Amino acid sequence: MDLLFTVLTILVALEHLGIMVLEIWGQPERQAKVFGMPLRFVQQPHARIALANQGIYNGMLGLALLGNLWLLAGQPQHLAIALLLLFVVVVALFGSLTAKHEIFWLQGCPALVTLLVLLIFEL
Repeated sequence: MDLLFTVLTILVALEHLGIMVLEIWGQPERQAKVFGMPLRFVQQPHARIALANQGIYNGMLGLALLGNLWLLAGQPQHLAIALLLLFVVVVALFGSLTAKHEIFWLQGCPALVTLLVLLIFEL
């Protein structure tokens, strides 16, 4: 099960790195479509800055997940990753209630499944 947990964690991390790329460097048309926002809003300088800042958070979250897989082992690794996954689930739940319903299914569910695998098989 450790392999399954590792693979799922890498997938969640890569998802957040991909979101970072879209939020920081994505074309406004693509950002508007993916995030369900009006194109005129996404094109505004303040909105671009806000998206880029949010992208940094997603990127750092992805790097933190990968870093924990690489730098830690055993119980400390599992605890650190569990906290990060819980963070993703809570943020995705909030995002689905306030911004776009699909956020929970696209971001929260992979993190929740990974967290459940960890809790059931590893802790």
